[in-house]
Amino acid sequence: MLANHLPSALDLARSQFAFTVVWHFLFPAFTIGLASYLAVLEAFWLATDRPVYLDTYRYWLKVFAVAFAMGVVSGLVMSYQFGTNWSVFSDKTAPVLGPLLGYEVLTAFFLEAGFLGVMLFGMERVGPRLHFLATCLVAGGTLLSAFWILSANSWMQTPAGYSLDADGRFVPESWTAVIVNPSFPYRFAHTVTAAYLTTAMIVGAVGAWHLLRDRTNPRARLMFSMAMWMAAIVAPVQLVLGDLHGGNTYHHQPAKVAAMEGHFDSVTRAPSILFGWPDAQAAETQYEIGIPGLASLYLAHDLNAKVTGLKDLPRDTWPTNLPLVFWAFRVMVGLGMLMIGLGLWSLVLRYKGRLFETPWLHRCAVAMGPSGLIAVTAGWVVTESGRQPFTVYGLLRTADSVSPIAAPAVAASLAAFAVVYFAVFGAGIWYLFHLFNQTPRPHESGPPVGQPVRTAGITPAPALAGDAHLQPAE
Repeated sequence: MLANHLPSALDLARSQFAFTVVWHFLFPAFTIGLASYLAVLEAFWLATDRPVYLDTYRYWLKVFAVAFAMGVVSGLVMSYQFGTNWSVFSDKTAPVLGPLLGYEVLTAFFLEAGFLGVMLFGMERVGPRLHFLATCLVAGGTLLSAFWILSANSWMQTPAGYSLDADGRFVPESWTAVIVNPSFPYRFAHTVTAAYLTTAMIVGAVGAWHLLRDRTNPRARLMFSMAMWMAAIVAPVQLVLGDLHGGNTYHHQPAKVAAMEGHFDSVTRAPSILFGWPDAQAAETQYEIGIPGLASLYLAHDLNAKVTGLKDLPRDTWPTNLPLVFWAFRVMVGLGMLMIGLGLWSLVLRYKGRLFETPWLHRCAVAMGPSGLIAVTAGWVVTESGRQPFTVYGLLRTADSVSPIAAPAVAASLAAFAVVYFAVFGAGIWYLFHLFNQTPRPHESGPPVGQPVRTAGITPAPALAGDAHLQPAE
C-alpha cells in the first residue's frame, strides 16, 4: 500500500532535473551580466585611465571567477541526465537538439575557456588592450552560450523546421527554422535582459552595503551608480519585452498563459487576477481578486478581446501544477515591478543629488540583491512547468520521454545530488558572500607580478631572474 503513495520514477526524474537546473541557472544568470559589466568597466578604464574603474574591475573579477567555475560544474551534471533519466527524449530529439548543444560547446564554451585564463591572469602579461579583447571575447562567449541553449529550449517550446521519420524521431528540415523558431527571439531577449538585471541587483546591493559603511568610498559609489542606471533604464525595457514574450506565448501555448493568468473560462474583458488559488479539480480559481479587462488589454492589446480559458482546451494539455505556474508568474512580475520602482527612485534621488546620501535607498537596494535570482528562477518555473505535460510541446509527452529506470535508482541519485550540491555549492556561495563583504579598496590585488608561470612538465627555474643558484650551469 505504501508503494502507491511514493513518487514514481517520472516524478523523481522531473524533480532531479528541476533541482539541478535551478542550481545551475543561478550562476549563468549572474555571470552573463557580470561578464558584460566587466567589459564595460575595462573599456571605461582604457578610455579615461581612472583607477577607480580598474579597482572595481578587479574586485568583480574575483567574484566572476568563482561564479563562473560553479556554473560550469553544475551544468555538466545536467547533460548526463539526458542519457540516464531521459533516454527516450534524447533518442527522439537528438537529430535536432544534439547539434544545437554541440555548437554551444564548440563555439561558446571553447571561446570562454580559451580566453578566460588571459582574462583572469593575463593583464600584466599581455597588455591592457589585448586583455580587454579577452574580456570582450569571454563576455561574447557567455552571450553565445545563451543563444544556443535558449534556441534549443525554445525549439522544445515552439518546435519548427522538423519532420518525423518512420521511428518517430525529429529530423531537421530547415536549420534556420529550427534555430530561429517562433519563440526564440522573444525568449532570448527576455532572458538576457533578465540576466543583466540580475547582475545589476547584485552589484547594486554590494555597492549599497559598502555605502552604508562608508558613503565616500568611490568604488562603492561607482558600483551603485552603474547598477541603478541599469535598473532605471533596463527594468522598464524588460517590462516591454515581457509583454511581447507573453503575447507570443499566448499565441503558441494558450494553456500555459491560461494557467499563468488563472483563467478557466473564456471571457471578454478578461480580468487580471492578482491573487487566487487555481483549482484544477473544481476548474475555477478560488478566492480571486482581479482587475476587470486588464488581461485582455495586455494579452490581446484590446480591452474587449476574448481570452481563451483552460476549459476550452483539452484537459490533457493543461499544465500539471496550476498553482505553481500561477504563483511563480506573480513572483516574477512582482519582483520586476519592484526593480522598476527601485530604478525610478534612484533616478529621482540622482536628480536631487542625493543618490549616495540616502540610507533608506541603500537598505532597499541591499534587500533587493537576490531579487534578480529569485525572479529568473520563477520565470524558469513558469516556462518549464507551464510546458508540461510535454517535453516537446504538443508532440512528445513527458511521460513518454523518461528512461525505463526504477524509482529507487532515481531517488538514490537525487539524494546524492542534494547532499553534494548543498555541501559544495553552499560553500561556494558562502565564499561569494565573503568576497562581497570585502571592502573595495584602491589598487585591488591582481595577478602576481614577476612570478614565473608553472606549466606541467616545465620548470620555471630559468625564469627566476636574480636567483643565480637556480640558473643552469654554464
